[in-house]
Amino acid sequence: MCDTLVALASETPRGALLLAKNSDRERNEAQVLEMQPRRRGLGDLKLTYITIPEVAQTHATLISRPCWMWGAEMGANEHGVVIGNEALHARVPAQRRRALTGMDLVRLGLERGASAAQALAVIIALLERHGQGGDCGHLGRFYYHNGFIIADRHEAYVLETVGRDWVVETVAGRRALSNAYSIGAGWSDISPGLAAQGRGRFDVAAQLIDEARDAVSFGRGRCARGQELLARADDALTPAAMRAILRDHGEAADWSPANTVGRTICMHAAQGPRRSQSVASMVSEVGAERAVHWVTATSAPCTSLFKPVLFEAGPPPVGPAPGDTYDGESLWWRHERLHRALLADHAAGMALIAAERDALEARFQARIDAADDLKAAVADCWREAGQAEARWAAALRPASLGGSPYGRSWGRLNQVAGLPRT
Repeated sequence: MCDTLVALASETPRGALLLAKNSDRERNEAQVLEMQPRRRGLGDLKLTYITIPEVAQTHATLISRPCWMWGAEMGANEHGVVIGNEALHARVPAQRRRALTGMDLVRLGLERGASAAQALAVIIALLERHGQGGDCGHLGRFYYHNGFIIADRHEAYVLETVGRDWVVETVAGRRALSNAYSIGAGWSDISPGLAAQGRGRFDVAAQLIDEARDAVSFGRGRCARGQELLARADDALTPAAMRAILRDHGEAADWSPANTVGRTICMHAAQGPRRSQSVASMVSEVGAERAVHWVTATSAPCTSLFKPVLFEAGPPPVGPAPGDTYDGESLWWRHERLHRALLADHAAGMALIAAERDALEARFQARIDAADDLKAAVADCWREAGQAEARWAAALRPASLGGSPYGRSWGRLNQVAGLPRT
C-alpha cells in the first residue's frame, strides 16, 4: 500500500515539478537507497524474477528498493525523470506466474527513459511484451496489478495497468494516486485490449476496480485525502508542504499507530491485515537548473528526517545496504530503534522531536538553495540529521507495547528481525 502525489511546475511557487511518495511495505522489509551509475552492456539482464534483453546504455539512477528486489518502489534519473508505483486490485486476478514486477518497471523506466514520455513508452512496451506477475510480498504473499506516476519537469502521466493492458491520463495540474484505479473517462490513451472492454469513452476505474479489496486498502479514500491536501496547499505547494502530506494521519482526534480508522497516508502497521507501513519516503523537486531529491531512507516519515540527495553531490551516506534483519551499521535499522520506541507513546514522542525535525528540514532546504559547494552542503545535512536522530533515540528508550494483539504483533516482528531489546 502506497501513496504518490505530483504537482506540475506551473502549480508551485518555486516553479519546479514536485513528486512525493510513501512506500508502504512490511515492517521488517528494509528499503535500500542507492545511486546506480550508467551501465553499458549487451546480452541479458536479470530482474527480480525474469531475465530480459539488456540495452546498450542506461541512465544513472537514484532508487529506493525493497531489500530483496531488483526493482524499485520509487526513484529518479540523471535527466530529472521521477517515478513512483502503486499496487492496484482489479476484478481480474493478478497473475501469479512470475514475470515483471511493478518495481522492475519503475527501475527500467528510469534506466531507459530520458523524459517522462520516453519512460512511459518504455514501461508500456515492456509490459506488453513480458507481462506482470509474481509474488511481491515479503513474509506474506501479495499479488497485484500496478499503477504509476511518471513525471519530469515538463509533464506528468498516470499509468494504470491490468495484466498487459493499460490506460494513461495526462496530468493537468495536481494529482494523487493510491491503491485504487482512478482514471475515469478522461483518459488520454488506452490499450486496444482495454478499449474493447467498454463502449466509447467509458469510466475505466469503475470497470476495473475490486470493491472488496478497496474496502481493505482504503485506496480511494487515501487518494481523495491526498487530492484534498494538494488542493489545500493552494499557492504554497513546496517541498515542505509535500513532506507534510506524506506525514498525514488524517483528522481523527484519537488517532494513534494502534488506533487507525481506515488507513492513512503516513501508514502504521498493526495486527491482522494491516501488516504494511511506510518504510521509505521521497519528495523530488525537479527544476530547470537543479533536481533535489529529499529522502528519509528510513521508515515512518513522521518520525524521520528528509535529507537531500543530488546526482552532482554523489551517493547518499546510508551505510551498508540493509536486509530484513537488524544491522546497527545500517541507517534504516538504526532508525528502527527510534521508530519502534516511539510506538509506545507516539504523541509524547512526537512532542519531543517534531519541532526540531521541522526546523532542521527548513535549515537543510535553505542550505541547499544557497549552496555553491553542493557536496559539502549535502554532507552537512546528513551529518546533522544523524546527530539529531541519535539524540532522539537516546531520549526514547524502547518500551513494551503490552500484551494486546497490537503489541504481540510488533513483538513477533521484532523477534524475527533480531532487534535488540535495549
